[in-house]
Amino acid sequence: MYDEDELAAIRAARTEWEAETRDPVRERHGERKDRFATVSNLEVKDLYTPDDVADLDYLDDLGFPGEEPYARGVYPTMYRGRTWTMRQFAGFGTAEETNDRFHYLIENGQTGLSTAFDMPSLMGKDSDDPLSDGEVGKEGVAVDTLRDMEILFDGIDIGEVTTSFTINPSAPVIYAMYVALADRRGVPRERIGGTLQNDMLKEFIAQKEWVIPPEPSLHLVTDTIEFAAKETPRFRPISISGYHIREAGSTAVQELAFTLADGFAYVEDAIDRGLDVDDFAPQLSFFFNSHNSIFEEVAKFRAGRRIYARIMRDWYGAEDDRSKQLKFHTQTAGQSLTAQQPLNNVVRVTIQALAGVLGGTQSLHTNSFDEALALPSEEAVRVALRTQQIIAEESGAADSVDPLAGSFMVEALTDEVEEKTMAYIEEIRELGGGSVRDGVLRGIEEGYFHREIQEASYEYQERVEEGEEVVVGVNKYDTDEDTRPDLLHVDDEVQTRQLARLDEVKAERDDDAVDAALSDLRGAIEGGENVMPYLVDAVKVYATMGEIMRVFEERYGAYQETIGLA
Repeated sequence: MYDEDELAAIRAARTEWEAETRDPVRERHGERKDRFATVSNLEVKDLYTPDDVADLDYLDDLGFPGEEPYARGVYPTMYRGRTWTMRQFAGFGTAEETNDRFHYLIENGQTGLSTAFDMPSLMGKDSDDPLSDGEVGKEGVAVDTLRDMEILFDGIDIGEVTTSFTINPSAPVIYAMYVALADRRGVPRERIGGTLQNDMLKEFIAQKEWVIPPEPSLHLVTDTIEFAAKETPRFRPISISGYHIREAGSTAVQELAFTLADGFAYVEDAIDRGLDVDDFAPQLSFFFNSHNSIFEEVAKFRAGRRIYARIMRDWYGAEDDRSKQLKFHTQTAGQSLTAQQPLNNVVRVTIQALAGVLGGTQSLHTNSFDEALALPSEEAVRVALRTQQIIAEESGAADSVDPLAGSFMVEALTDEVEEKTMAYIEEIRELGGGSVRDGVLRGIEEGYFHREIQEASYEYQERVEEGEEVVVGVNKYDTDEDTRPDLLHVDDEVQTRQLARLDEVKAERDDDAVDAALSDLRGAIEGGENVMPYLVDAVKVYATMGEIMRVFEERYGAYQETIGLA
């Protein structure tokens, strides 16, 4: 884009500026720090010029929104057409209480639902399992059977509202319940929309919620991808999630690289299943973190779109434009929230949300300011939602497509993030002998991801403790005042009520039908069939979450991690 003679003139002028203008001021007043860097420790220069992006080819590297390489966005009009989906996370107690919160959020302008589940549901345990005692409904909603799902969405048109489900080991069961709910209500399967998190590879890498081992877990995910492509084309069967990788302590580059590698692993497994890439890839979605370094985050999102489009085309033969478009949900950084001076979190979340918007996200969750202390209160949820609405309606950030494009700093950071991300992806591919899927599985087995994230997390904490990384209200500008807000409390009676409903369902259901459905599921697993139709049949006769997940555990065994524990 730049003439070499002009670049030479800029370099000379910069050298002169440094000597005559900058350096005298530096010598007299100094600078705040010896080194400036992003949250991920990428060095930030004091000034960026065209020389930092001298190799930029506008049409190949940027192009136009809605066209390859999608660096500038996956849609040509982006938020000028419609804003991102505002999808606040909600879920606590019983299905009735979460249903009330859903209605509250819809009444306050939320445009998509997002469901949090309690730990027993996440781990495929029933509420009456001894291991569930004390955890029922505490960090999300308890869902044991289809009856809970029926109550959870009472009064909500699931053919119109899209719903996200944040659940992984037992995700296929929750998906089956949602499909069964649609069938019961007479809503055509092709009308239901939403997203199932269902990303088991990142569980073994970062979040650590699993039931069965990695390889059968991967193939179970592929079952949902195959089923969704045929039965629920508006529903995204997986949200490939970098969020939890970042929350575990990774850098922005590691988050992007490991997430994209997981995504390519699912693509390879589905292709090996015999699926055509353009039949399922348009339904794949991603989920990223948005942290405090606003320009690094924008660069991460832009680099991710560029990498994804190129690899889906060149490595996997995608031809459909939708197969090459990296579409993602963003959530502000939970690990950045502080229990100290929690109202400071409103500002952090605003910056992080703005980064997601400037980076071109398709949907957004803004964390509530009290989440470092408890599940969010209604007031905190409303403030979080209003944060998105103010950005959308008042800031002007949504008025232009990719407004930071052409910034010397943003373009230079985008190139740097892309280069470092590709180095990781190629290393993982090499680990798998040319297969990203095999590289991810081997990386999990050998502790590769654990070591990389652990080192990055340790280095960040060192910078915080040494004061190099400032956390306002924690290691600088702290106070002795009591700043705790009023917190949401989940009543212990929740467990009693949930157990009573589960007992009632078990007493009323046809046990012979349940036994037959579970037997059919066992046969499907042994025969190598896609298990999703059998899961739908099982939940329709009110087989429980725990009963279904035990069938998989009996076949594959319970996974025990043996690496990355040092």
